[in-house]
Amino acid sequence: MQNAFFTSKQAAEITGCTLRQLQYWREKGVIVPTISDTGTGRSVYYSHSEVMELAVMEYCLEVGLNFEVAAATVKRLKEEKRLVVGRDEKAPQRFMLWWDRKMGKLELVEFDIKKAIALLEQGQSITPLWLDAIDSRIRYRTPT
Repeated sequence: MQNAFFTSKQAAEITGCTLRQLQYWREKGVIVPTISDTGTGRSVYYSHSEVMELAVMEYCLEVGLNFEVAAATVKRLKEEKRLVVGRDEKAPQRFMLWWDRKMGKLELVEFDIKKAIALLEQGQSITPLWLDAIDSRIRYRTPT
């Protein structure tokens, strides 16, 4: 699957997204797939890394994050090369999002159970983001 490319329909089936979501995210520049002008029309293909980006975006929206926060989270993970094929498997795979009241911004940090419990005890909400679980889910759904 690492070298494979997927059509929009396949990517939607793998990630649980709708075709309209894929189109909207493409138009907004959140997740821009490879577009080929060969043949009689335009063909859109998603790489494994782009399918992972779609799955993370879908997960963020599914757990209640708004579009801007979800898109910013995907962008940051992409910039940090956390969503690329062949990433270091020893690199952190589990993160959490939480609102830092002092800094006035959303933080994306490596998951730490003690920190998570401390934040919850302070009345803060956290959102777990386990890339390994999302990757496993899309691998399970990928046709062989």
